[in-house]
Amino acid sequence: MGVFYHNLTKQGTFTAYVLFVVSGLVKQYIEGEQNKSFNLRIIKPGEFIGLSSVFSNQTFNYSSVALTDCQAYLIEKNTIKEIMTQNGGFGLSIIKRYCEQNTNLFESLGTVLYKQMNGRMAETLLYLNGLKTEFPDIFQLLSRKDIANFAGVSTESAVKLLKSFEKEKWIVLTEKDIQIVETVAL
Repeated sequence: MGVFYHNLTKQGTFTAYVLFVVSGLVKQYIEGEQNKSFNLRIIKPGEFIGLSSVFSNQTFNYSSVALTDCQAYLIEKNTIKEIMTQNGGFGLSIIKRYCEQNTNLFESLGTVLYKQMNGRMAETLLYLNGLKTEFPDIFQLLSRKDIANFAGVSTESAVKLLKSFEKEKWIVLTEKDIQIVETVAL
């Protein structure tokens, strides 16, 4: 029996709302041609999905899928605008969140554009491992293809890199779990 993910947003579809994740984990990704995709980030409780659609786009720029049981509020875009207009503190917090997301996006883009495959895989593992304190089963929630899509490499390359990292004793692979042993080496 396989794992079934529930789509929350679909890249290119019209949106009249923003989602606020109350519980669960969500994977945000960009869909490319020929069933290729690039994973952008893991969305945690307390974060928004679709903020960019509030002021600019009428469509979602990315897709998102629930990795765990998930609860999210749908908030109409106009409601967010209205609250931001009436409450400067709320507006400032929304802008701050949006800027943080953009910074993370640029960092991900820089990693993919300027690092070799082993560096991209190392960055991916460190990113995901950073979520492990709060979500200990993060690696079990992701397939090797998911991890490869975070690193911008093929699934085959991801598996080879993971085995290579394990051989170097930087990580320990136990079924789907990955334990980082040596962060300095990565």
